[in-house]
Amino acid sequence: MKVPQVWLMFAFGSAIFAGLTAILAKVGVTGVSSNLATFIRTGVILIFGSLLLTARAEWHGTAALSPKNWLFLVLSGLTTGISWLCYFRALQLAPASRVAPIDKLSVVVAIALGLLILGEPISGKLLAGAALIVCGSMLIAMA
Repeated sequence: MKVPQVWLMFAFGSAIFAGLTAILAKVGVTGVSSNLATFIRTGVILIFGSLLLTARAEWHGTAALSPKNWLFLVLSGLTTGISWLCYFRALQLAPASRVAPIDKLSVVVAIALGLLILGEPISGKLLAGAALIVCGSMLIAMA
């Protein structure tokens, strides 16, 4: 039996925890400002990340960051924050079972940007998979 690649296990872990996030966030934003909920979530992530860096003694890595690293990590953080603000508000307004699949259109956006900006390779399977994600998200959105 072939052993799965390590990245694949982390990717599936990401999917599982993202699914849990949708349900936990839906319950958590009930009767609360979506902006306050996003702030609390961000604080928890900041504490969790700090503890992880401390436990693994990885704080020294900040010295190796280039200005380009800083720029793109800060931009990534800003886009993550905006995404979370939109996500939490959407969860207040609609069922998690409809919001989460629309949120996963981010996969298609990432594929398109990977092709256009990063020059990643394109294939028929990649395009077919992206098309299926779009179709599935739209089908759920119209349900």
